Amino acid sequence: MTEALLYVGGRLRAAAEGGAVPLHDPATGEAAGSAALATESDVDDALAAVARGFDAWRRSAPEERARVLTGAAALLRGRAEDVARAITAEQGKPLGEARAEIEQSAGYFDWFAREAVRDLGRAWGEGDREFTVERRPIGPVAAFTAWNFPASLPARKMAPAVAAGCSILVKPAEEAPSAAIAMAQCLVEAGLPGDAVAVVTGDAPSIAAQVIGSRVIRKITLTGSIPVGRELVRLSAEHLQPLSLELGGHAPVIVLPGADIASAARTLAGAKFRNAGQVCISPTRFFVPEADAEAFAAAFAETAAALTVGPGDAEGVEVGPLANARRLAAVESLVADLRERGARVLTGGHRLDGPGWFYAPTVVADVPEDARMLTEEPFGPVAPVLPYKNLDEAVARANAVEQGLAAYIFGPEDAAREVAERLDVGMIGVNSTALAVAEAPFGGVKSSGYGREGGTEGIGEYTVAVYTQVRKEGS
Repeated sequence: MTEALLYVGGRLRAAAEGGAVPLHDPATGEAAGSAALATESDVDDALAAVARGFDAWRRSAPEERARVLTGAAALLRGRAEDVARAITAEQGKPLGEARAEIEQSAGYFDWFAREAVRDLGRAWGEGDREFTVERRPIGPVAAFTAWNFPASLPARKMAPAVAAGCSILVKPAEEAPSAAIAMAQCLVEAGLPGDAVAVVTGDAPSIAAQVIGSRVIRKITLTGSIPVGRELVRLSAEHLQPLSLELGGHAPVIVLPGADIASAARTLAGAKFRNAGQVCISPTRFFVPEADAEAFAAAFAETAAALTVGPGDAEGVEVGPLANARRLAAVESLVADLRERGARVLTGGHRLDGPGWFYAPTVVADVPEDARMLTEEPFGPVAPVLPYKNLDEAVARANAVEQGLAAYIFGPEDAAREVAERLDVGMIGVNSTALAVAEAPFGGVKSSGYGREGGTEGIGEYTVAVYTQVRKEGS
């Protein structure tokens, strides 16, 4: 059971007025604890703490930052089972996926420990003058994260901020706060000043307005929806804080002529139904040559129908419930729209009987171009198979959405490389779906946002270039 607690000033505490919001286990709908409902005074305390924390941490040596991050990674791995079980109870994903998420989060701490000691500056001389450019920490950071990856989304923000010398205030989704709090504790126990990290939960719009409206915050980072991203941009206009935004996706898959249809269908079904499709880079539109579309759809549907759906903590479960009742209603609405417009459901297409927010893995064919599914991010276990006549058509349809986060291509490598050059997205997988790795930049284009997390690019989002010119004495 999740306790209703905030993490401020290096300690766990209840909200000032004792307020809390209930949490529910997605597999049962029953109580899973509660999350603290931070008041205005709680948020003020957190802002004051990260202001103090920045003054202390900005002076730390790169080697100290690396040591803290490496230590936090080790502590997190030591607590992986407890944190993974909390994720499954709060968010619903299978325990195996939750454990993998904890390892991925620790990997981000390890990666940015190495980035912390990398020299990002430069120096040169010209005549009697010396020039330097150094990368300094930008200041206290406000981070807002979603519920679909309760550990790795905060980790991708905490790790580079700490590596750069920033303090950070994290507002995780109140549906699944435990992992963010656990990681903050690991950082402090590893040596980060207690004031340099805070975690608050509660009413997201009011917290965002208060935090972004504060002069304390010098950088904003969000993983969330496109509408929320637009609202944070609006709020940031007053103080002109820079933003990193990882927003919605609607990832196309282009299966090429000559691809191994059965292998592609199996691989893509595994990627599609991971976390019940609640993944921003989940493949969502499957473009297949007309000659291969029926065979691909049949293989895809067969794989989907064989997946074991159930509570995330049950043995052998491959697909858990949707995270909340809102998502279940949204998926039901999308599938109802598909049916009304004449789409053919090959498997699934219904919620499962019994408690919890379960929806059967679903594959559909004969999808008309005006179906909502083709423009709205589904964020659920629904996969449309879409035949195409030629590659020009496939690329045009793949690019014809406002989102531009990720895309996938399956087939002969040389042809895939040519198609990849024409896709308007930030990340591309060729015969692979494992895009989220600490060593590579993660982010999109168009309405999927801007800025990058991960890779060498990730730490730069939390620094500012300071240029100094010195004329030598006696010149």
